[in-house]
Amino acid sequence: MTGRQPELGGGYQPTLDLPGTSPAAPPPGPAGSADRERLARAALTRLVEPGNSAIGHWLRARPAAELIQLLRGGDRHPELRIDRQRLAALRNRLATIDPVADLDRIRSLGGRFLTCADAEWPSQLTDLAETAPIGLWVLGTGSLRLLALRSVAVVGSRACTAYGAHVATELAAELAERGWVVSSGAAYGIDAAAHRGALAVGGMTVGVLASGVDVEYPRGNSGLIRRIREQGQLVSEHPPGEHPNRFRFVLRNRVLAALTRGTVVVEAAHRSGALSTARRAIELNRHTMGVCGPVTSELSAGVHELIRGGGATLVTSAAEVIEQIGAIGADLAPLHRSLDHPRDLLDRAAAQVLEAIPAGRTGAPVGALALRTGLSPDQVLKQLYELCSLGFVQRAGSHWRVIR
Repeated sequence: MTGRQPELGGGYQPTLDLPGTSPAAPPPGPAGSADRERLARAALTRLVEPGNSAIGHWLRARPAAELIQLLRGGDRHPELRIDRQRLAALRNRLATIDPVADLDRIRSLGGRFLTCADAEWPSQLTDLAETAPIGLWVLGTGSLRLLALRSVAVVGSRACTAYGAHVATELAAELAERGWVVSSGAAYGIDAAAHRGALAVGGMTVGVLASGVDVEYPRGNSGLIRRIREQGQLVSEHPPGEHPNRFRFVLRNRVLAALTRGTVVVEAAHRSGALSTARRAIELNRHTMGVCGPVTSELSAGVHELIRGGGATLVTSAAEVIEQIGAIGADLAPLHRSLDHPRDLLDRAAAQVLEAIPAGRTGAPVGALALRTGLSPDQVLKQLYELCSLGFVQRAGSHWRVIR
């Protein structure tokens, strides 16, 4: 694919000519420009790692197609904050990239490649500014933009406890039953439990991956990842075939935090990747929540620290999560109050007499109760008959005894 765009600043006139593309020029006008831009962004997702602020700075003001042409020529530009050595490395790598094959691959899988020009693009990702995704590779049905509007991230430790897995599963299931989309990273532990909870009740769930959407990682979650693809969506910044590494998991967390209305951390140690998602959510002014755990558990220490430091709100149920991320004044969680005990409703004198009656079948006579309470016998007798009417006591000859 070759093409020519209107002259840009500095007299520079870029064309787009990538490996694997047709030598024929795309049709002129908006459609051709859109095709060039999509192809260029697809190439960039394989060329650079996600969150590259130098590339992000360029893309906020200039087209990706111009950047590709600039990189191919090895030229410098005042808006491109990349040194010559790095520029040369990118130029060499660009020669090995075939974005057309990547786009064909995602289409053959039934997926799509989204850019910020698409109607399906979640607008809240712009909050990431220069580290916003260049594009997103998506597998699954439904509009990612609409799903993100009612989504909540549920994250936590990979090596979670049985308690953590149970809480994450129940929480996700309740959220899904109330029409919320549960998003997570498809990893072992809390992530997997959250996805399974949503799937179990027929809910929608989104897996944000640190690999290509066609790479089932971790292998132990292959079946789960396929179920997410069928019932929900798989999303990644990486093109098909890309495998995860340590840094890609950390970079993935910023997308998970930005894509959702809020983040719930179920279990996390002091140095947990889940806390990086929570910190990203805080930076993005998203609602951040934490579920308390046993104070003796190291896997809850990070969550407790987050809550204690004011970075997260304590939540114990889906209703409390929805209260944070739902409509103001409309999604309030019910207040938790202890039930009133019948004895709590008695006036002071009646309660005093009732407390004075000894336990057991013998009970006590009026005179003894008067001595214990300091009330007159007439006052005691009056209270006893009231208590009898309420079903608290009964008379046995000259004695009165407690029956409840």
